[in-house]
Amino acid sequence: MAPDRSAQIIDTAKEMGAAIAGIASVELLKKSPSHDMLGRFGTKIDGVHSFEGMVEGFNEIKWPARVKSALVIAVSHPEDKPELDWTNASGDTPGNRILQRINRELAAWIEETLSIKTHKMAYWVEKGGIYLKDTAVLAGFGCIGRNNLLITPGLGPRVRLRAMLLEDELTPTGPTTFDPCDSCKEFCRKACPQNAFDRVVLSSAETGMYALPGRDGCFSRAKCSIQMDKDVKDSDMAVGKEFLSGLDQLAVETRGLSQTEGRIKWCRRCELACPVGN
Repeated sequence: MAPDRSAQIIDTAKEMGAAIAGIASVELLKKSPSHDMLGRFGTKIDGVHSFEGMVEGFNEIKWPARVKSALVIAVSHPEDKPELDWTNASGDTPGNRILQRINRELAAWIEETLSIKTHKMAYWVEKGGIYLKDTAVLAGFGCIGRNNLLITPGLGPRVRLRAMLLEDELTPTGPTTFDPCDSCKEFCRKACPQNAFDRVVLSSAETGMYALPGRDGCFSRAKCSIQMDKDVKDSDMAVGKEFLSGLDQLAVETRGLSQTEGRIKWCRRCELACPVGN
């Protein structure tokens, strides 16, 4: 175990721009609710795949052989910075480019300074990633709320995540007992324009699991997808390069982003209705 290395990595991640950083055990992560559910049911839940380009039958993550720890970082996505989540035709966002830049620089620092082999992870599980919310919970960021989002004490659900795997057994930084949802009046669920939380979609009897999407199985991916489709159809935006300035210049230069490139503004109602972190 190397507690000093964990602290060094977390401090450096924050110096590079992460709002939160933490370490989770890969052994425990493999047993986490989302990873367990993937092995049992694949990615198709409530009739909808998590990734539009998904092929039938995907039910296994290819874990690198020697990884022992997962490093997860978060950046803040406040309500007054909606452009961080605006998606272009390639599916990328300015917020994600911030995370990619931090991850890239942090991985280089870890390998050069601490001689630990890193494996930067894709966002989508189907493209080689891991479940980020489960990783963040195990790293002590917070808990999964009734809106099926990660809830952190300082920023609520208004964060975006990225991770890498490390070939070293570092000291985990979580989980935590933080849980603001039991006594909450469910502002998030009431805010949903598609009523995605109005019924039990997955039950413990059906899944054999205690930890369920939305805590009690009341989360419909299908209804959430209806709103996402609406967001795509309603999109008619233009974003200047000033939004990307200083975030990840490599991406800006190599992709030739246009000042009038169309953007999708995703629904954030359940996220922004949460009183935690406001």
